[in-house]
Amino acid sequence: MNISVVIPLLNEEESLIELHDWIAKVMQSNHFTYEIIFIDDGSTDTSWNVISKLSSLSKHVKGIRFLKNFGKSQALHAGFEKAKGDVVITMDADLQDNPDEIPKLYSMIVNDGFDLVSGWKKKRYDSVISKNLPSKLFNWAARKTSGVKLNDFNCGLKAYKNVVVKNIDVNGEMHRYIPVLSKNAGFTKIGEKIVQHQARKYGETKFGVERFINGFLDLITIWFLSRFGKRPMHLFGALGFIMFAIGFGFSFYLGIDKLYLNRTGRLITERPQFYIALSTMIIGTQFFVAGFLGEIILRTKRDKTRYSIKKELNF
Repeated sequence: MNISVVIPLLNEEESLIELHDWIAKVMQSNHFTYEIIFIDDGSTDTSWNVISKLSSLSKHVKGIRFLKNFGKSQALHAGFEKAKGDVVITMDADLQDNPDEIPKLYSMIVNDGFDLVSGWKKKRYDSVISKNLPSKLFNWAARKTSGVKLNDFNCGLKAYKNVVVKNIDVNGEMHRYIPVLSKNAGFTKIGEKIVQHQARKYGETKFGVERFINGFLDLITIWFLSRFGKRPMHLFGALGFIMFAIGFGFSFYLGIDKLYLNRTGRLITERPQFYIALSTMIIGTQFFVAGFLGEIILRTKRDKTRYSIKKELNF
């Protein structure tokens, strides 16, 4: 199979038929063998009914329905698990991603040898204040922190080699950082393509300004995991050593002053240095404990199901 199109969605009943017909037209005109995997992330409208109808009319359409809303990352993970195409394309269901971009994205993977190609919505139709400016700040921070030189981490339109999606773990809200996860997994040939962004035709956006706050928090998380995820003691042990050394230094100074200088005549417990020493040594010990716990958890962790599937179609 040439292409798997993975589409996570939440309450997009109005756009699904038009999106399906558009994708099918592109696939057929380019003679691709394909599958379209819709992942209904707990929709409360009739989205699943539309997916069921489409799957009954076409063997190319497959559906996954979550019991409730688990988030876009979990939906992508479920789609990646099922995808069989040599190239996996992800896009949003709101018609803001243009299916006509698929052949070029496919070519960049197959012919140009990229592991991953990310779309770049250079010209956007979103609000400048609520989306464009925060997005630019977010993308700048992501580039500086991760070392992945992309202009648009948030673009839902991406293409991957199948082996890439099978070897990355998308969880929490890490869908924004799939290129970073791919780089950390060893897939370093990452490209970018300017893609057409379209104004939302139906419904309302499901994401608010809070997604950028969450995005920055996730950026800190992925920075930590990429550098210290397999060796937490290297970070916490170093911090613990520094704090403990500071506390020991103050303790040593107080001991020398009390035994040999004793200029003030005050008790050690009456001096502020005593509490600095005590606090830093306790904090240092806690950092060491955190490092040990991190190492233990890393060695004993087990995979847990992060979402529950209610129904599947055509698998």
